Amino acid sequence: MWKTKDGNAIGRMALGLALRCHNPLMAPMKSLAEPDRSRHQFIAGASIAVALLVLGIKYFAFLMTGSVALLSDAMESIVNVVTAIAALIAIRIGSQPPDHGHPFGHHKAEYFAAVLEGALIIVAAGLIFKEAIDALLTPRALDQPVAGLIVSGVATAINAAWAAVLIRRGRALSSPAMEGDGKHLLSDVITSVGVIVGLILATVTGWSVLDPLIAAVVAVNILRIGYGLAVSSLSQLMDQAASPDIEARIREAIRANGEGALQAHDIRTRTAGPQTFIEFHLVVPGGMTVQMAHAICDRIEDALERELANTDVVIHVEPEYKAKPKGAVEL
Repeated sequence: MWKTKDGNAIGRMALGLALRCHNPLMAPMKSLAEPDRSRHQFIAGASIAVALLVLGIKYFAFLMTGSVALLSDAMESIVNVVTAIAALIAIRIGSQPPDHGHPFGHHKAEYFAAVLEGALIIVAAGLIFKEAIDALLTPRALDQPVAGLIVSGVATAINAAWAAVLIRRGRALSSPAMEGDGKHLLSDVITSVGVIVGLILATVTGWSVLDPLIAAVVAVNILRIGYGLAVSSLSQLMDQAASPDIEARIREAIRANGEGALQAHDIRTRTAGPQTFIEFHLVVPGGMTVQMAHAICDRIEDALERELANTDVVIHVEPEYKAKPKGAVEL
């Protein structure tokens, strides 16, 4: 049996570490509760129905008016349908519990869907630019603009209400795919408002050129939203750490519940969908028994799980000579 520098055996610490370290195959990680998972998938499924409804309304408005801005608006709604389907698939995959082949769960599937949504938003912006340029080169008169405004307004109201639902529920369920779908719909609402303004101005002033110009301006904003969504999701795919606020709460929970230990250091976090992974080293007195160290670890892990929903905690127990002078949480 190896000895530490102060003469205490570390065999007990090794045994304690083996008993304590969280093995996802032996103790399955917590996933979303069944009611939340069902609600998650229901909302994602409803998004497809809403997207199809809005697409039909917008295309009808285009047929009534011949407005390039309304056509561009309808084209973006096609993207909404595709991304809603992608979000539903990703959410169904991401909500599955860990298995032997994926011991840390399937949460990152949602980030792939969010990246796809960002990319498709950018594509939609490009298509709108193309239609706007075509309309600038070959101006066209608008038919039944008032009726088109009413129809487009109905579609915009539906999208605005559903976007608010998706963003709010996506944040509550820590679902990047659902929140991303909501932000995508929000960009569609912005597009529709720009289209309505363009149609009103074009009708009042008789300047039909305003229709494609405003469509192009709206496309720039859509491009910005798509880029931000894609970059944010890619950061999460690269194991981005939890937010500073979450990390501060983790440190405080360790400090408040680590009585008997000496310090915690090398605290690392990463997030994947609703799951927060926490790992750190816990330094205890060299003579402490495995049972006592295990009890401290249990107490800290329980506190972290109360503080943060959907956590996976791994604690590495070390003897006191492993203590670090800087960056540690003193207990």
